[in-house]
Amino acid sequence: MRVAIRVKPGASRTKVGGSYGAGAALIVAVSERAVDGKATEAALKALADAIGVARRKVRLVSGVNSRDKLVEILDPPSGLAHRLETLRAG
Repeated sequence: MRVAIRVKPGASRTKVGGSYGAGAALIVAVSERAVDGKATEAALKALADAIGVARRKVRLVSGVNSRDKLVEILDPPSGLAHRLETLRAG
């Protein structure tokens, strides 16, 4: 399953929730700065924690140098679509 996310680096705390734009990308706020891929890695870990999967099951598909990223959830658990909708709702 692929999920669009919008990363907000430099946040005061890590939080997964809310939606961004017409495509309803899931917002992932992380405290790490966008330097040397640290914010991206933190966002992938935060997303994995929020949906209840291991970090190794969350893979970046596109958006290495962008705030808008596309990630793939490998072997998604049942109920993932509902969990994502709940997170997008804030």
